Amino acid sequence: MAEKTLLFNTFVRQNYHIMNVLLLGSGGREHAFAWKMEQSPLCEKLYIAPGNAGTAQHGENVAISATDFEAVETFVKEKAIDLVIVGPEDPLVKGIFDFFKNNPTISHIPVIGPSKVAAQLEGSKSFAKEFMERNHIPTAAYKEFNATNLAEGFTYIDQQNVPIVLKADGLAAGKGVLICATKEEAKAELKAMIADAKFGAASAKVVIEEFLKGIEFSIFVLTDGNSYKILPNAKDYKRIGEGDNGLNTGGMGCISPVPFVDEVMMKKVEERIIIPTIEGFKKEGIVYHGFVYIGLMNVGGEPMVIEYNCRMGDPETEIVFPRLESDLVQLLAAVGRGELKNETIRISPKAAATVIVASGGYPEDYEKGKLISGIEKVTNSIVFHAGTKLTDGQLFTNGGRVLAVTSMGDDIQAAVATSNTSIAQIHFEGKYFRQDIGYEFK
Repeated sequence: MAEKTLLFNTFVRQNYHIMNVLLLGSGGREHAFAWKMEQSPLCEKLYIAPGNAGTAQHGENVAISATDFEAVETFVKEKAIDLVIVGPEDPLVKGIFDFFKNNPTISHIPVIGPSKVAAQLEGSKSFAKEFMERNHIPTAAYKEFNATNLAEGFTYIDQQNVPIVLKADGLAAGKGVLICATKEEAKAELKAMIADAKFGAASAKVVIEEFLKGIEFSIFVLTDGNSYKILPNAKDYKRIGEGDNGLNTGGMGCISPVPFVDEVMMKKVEERIIIPTIEGFKKEGIVYHGFVYIGLMNVGGEPMVIEYNCRMGDPETEIVFPRLESDLVQLLAAVGRGELKNETIRISPKAAATVIVASGGYPEDYEKGKLISGIEKVTNSIVFHAGTKLTDGQLFTNGGRVLAVTSMGDDIQAAVATSNTSIAQIHFEGKYFRQDIGYEFK
């Protein structure tokens, strides 16, 4: 096997362009990117800005903010960067793709991520809903309101069934979606969002949406704007408490593949959602080179779109990339060249599960700076760092979601069990994790 790997790497280096790569971001998603890209013989040197203690194991962290475009420009010139991958949504919504394309000195460097207009699929709920409406993509019925028609919003709520969904139009750090059980609650929240700026400028406009009843799942598509490839599907678990109870979080765990996403379901998703999305980009002149995250609801066997994200999800990336057997750098380079159609996606038949290890108190108030120990004892799982910090050679917590512990198995239950066993070897004050990820598929 070692000889075959050496021969393959030699072939790749002789026939493909070897690259210096810059990855922007600092979370568990970016650690998974770095872990996967380091494995590629096409990756000569990997830099992560700003990165975390985990990404430093696979490349060189650089103290640059992902939204400091001028500093990024200086760095890519100094280090002769050949490819830029954008992990989080903020730089994309703020237009880093356009910043590169409109700058003659760096416009030749491919940026993996959509244009500023395309990133509005995540940056503006109303933009996304209008795009779906124009392109006949199945989604919940909706209307949008702002300060000029707030009273009409109250009337609209009276006409709807409950529960009812309110979504801040802009980015609100994952907190801008509210599911209201009564019309009175919905009206109070609508006023708080628009008139009282509950989520700041993000809720100056609010989308009121029909509540869809079903089971959520996620599809990930990589596109160069013309062709596309479908990555492993996933299902994440947002609630802090077991049995999906308690407050919403950024995600407490994830599984892949999703048992009910069979060939029949995937055919519906591809024909009704993925193809119309990519064709919509072309028809409307929307420049999109990167990942499309499609959040879906299985409503009685019919897929409907809940949301788009303009990048990979977190913690979904931590299970999608371990199941992806294709060379990620090769795929991303093909996106940059507009030649993705020539690539092949290979997916492991194994199941994967990731379990988030969080700080006590998350998603509300929590303390940072807790000493982490025991990671070196984990041998059967991949430990991705999300909120960690290395100080004087010691590892400390530095966020609400601290680690994502990913395992592979013959089925979801085996993968989850391995992750839970691995987490038992990791220690820090206040450590919390859900032990029931994938519980409904036992």
